[in-house]
Amino acid sequence: MKKFDIFNRFRDAVIIVNNNKEVIYKNNKFKRCFADFVDLKKFSHNANFDICPLESENVENYSPIYNSLISKEDFSARISYQNSSGKLQYYDFYATKRLKYTLMFFSDISAEAELNSVEKQNEKLKEKIKYLEIQNNDLMKIKQKAQSQAIRIALINKVSNIIRGSMDLSVILESALKELSIMFGTFKTYYASYHDSEFLIEEVYPSKNFNKKNKFQFEEDIMKTILTGEISVQHTMKEYINASSFKQPVMRIIVPVFHIQNLMGVIVLLSYQRRELNEELEILEAISAQLGNAIIRAELYNKNIQTVHQLQNALKELKETQLHLINSEKMASLGQLVAGVAHEINTPVASIKSNNAILAKFIPQINDEEVASILSDINDTDREAIQRISNIVTSLKKFVRLDEAELQEADINKELDLTLDLIRHETKNRIDIQKNYGNIPLIKCYPNMLNQVFTNVLVNACQAIEGKGKIEITTSYVPKTLTVSIKDSGKGIEKSEINKIFTAGYTTKGVGVGTGLGLAISAKIIEKHKGEIIVNSEVGKGSEFVITIHSE
Repeated sequence: MKKFDIFNRFRDAVIIVNNNKEVIYKNNKFKRCFADFVDLKKFSHNANFDICPLESENVENYSPIYNSLISKEDFSARISYQNSSGKLQYYDFYATKRLKYTLMFFSDISAEAELNSVEKQNEKLKEKIKYLEIQNNDLMKIKQKAQSQAIRIALINKVSNIIRGSMDLSVILESALKELSIMFGTFKTYYASYHDSEFLIEEVYPSKNFNKKNKFQFEEDIMKTILTGEISVQHTMKEYINASSFKQPVMRIIVPVFHIQNLMGVIVLLSYQRRELNEELEILEAISAQLGNAIIRAELYNKNIQTVHQLQNALKELKETQLHLINSEKMASLGQLVAGVAHEINTPVASIKSNNAILAKFIPQINDEEVASILSDINDTDREAIQRISNIVTSLKKFVRLDEAELQEADINKELDLTLDLIRHETKNRIDIQKNYGNIPLIKCYPNMLNQVFTNVLVNACQAIEGKGKIEITTSYVPKTLTVSIKDSGKGIEKSEINKIFTAGYTTKGVGVGTGLGLAISAKIIEKHKGEIIVNSEVGKGSEFVITIHSE
């Protein structure tokens, strides 16, 4: 546009951009300096701040051209430009708003001779530029200070959030060390705990340098600094006493971590860079204070978790002991009851048996054959009844076996028959018992305990059958494994209840009918035999309890 031709007289490269971000004018100097100019977007991409601004995910923030367009005020910066051949050129960039246009000026500071010539020709312009440069430098210093402050606050906040967001000490240390390593450009950063005048490495970033068993000490003067709570910054050839020497001097930063007055450990940063630490020390002190509190909090949390686990295990053991005591007391009481009942039964039975024998001697002497026949039938019936009573008493004594607390060999098929005899009142004239006994050897076990298991399962099976039904008992043996299956045609068990039936106190029989201890005790007995008891059930079709015992 001809009205802008006046800018061709400028020694600076000039372009003019409208509000639509369209380049409407380029002076001749600009065309010579930026011969590879294609469009504003690519040009903006090739132009960068000489000093980078705050880190941002928005790439456009790094472009001074983009910043000048969005700025509501005059904008200036020292920039670098990389042309198509890859060569870098440096310019003082200045942009100003005029109505609907943005005027951009590029002063080439690469050519000192040209700059001196311009200064000589226009002293006033030089003074103005000098004044603007002073102002710009002041602004840059303020900006750099604000940038440094923002980075420091951002890092402290980030580490604080990590520390607050986790109770895992390893996660806390790893995250904090990673952030510090990135900020200080270290090749190794680690936390070492302090015990008995020695340090032990707990966490390292990067983890490939992790040596957990490495105990070490620092020099005496360094320890004095650490114990006073001050950060130690040194250039050294050794990481610690007795460590291998580095190939070149290394900047070593040691940050003590305290809780109240107790030294808990140190953060060590190792870097090949040489730099002055001023505001960064404040970051290290802030992170150190937070890390000390986090370590104590994590240790207390872990102790609480361990205590909870210990209490849970103790409660489990207490419940098992309680169950064992209940069962022992139950069997002891049952043994005493059976012994008493057996004695009370045997006394009258002995009298009846004696009378039965005497009567058998007198019957042949009776002359009336009809009366003798009737008395003989009655006497035979009484003899069978007496034998039946004696068998029941014998079975009861065998069942409790309080004197058989040691492992012994037993015929499991006979033990099942014994149990069936004792629960005959539950099955008589109502339940069909089908025995599928296998040819099994004598098994080392606690017979009285197994009889408890068989009784509990069989009585439950009988109670699950409403009216008439069937119970099928199957035994089998493969090398070192005995299997007993008890299957009923009862009402079955709900799926939601199957996983609960072996829990002490849980019962499906209702209040006053079951205690919920039978199957819980049975499970413990089978567990004592190094076996397992499982249940398969379907509502309306019945249940099957499968007992497996591993024998030697």
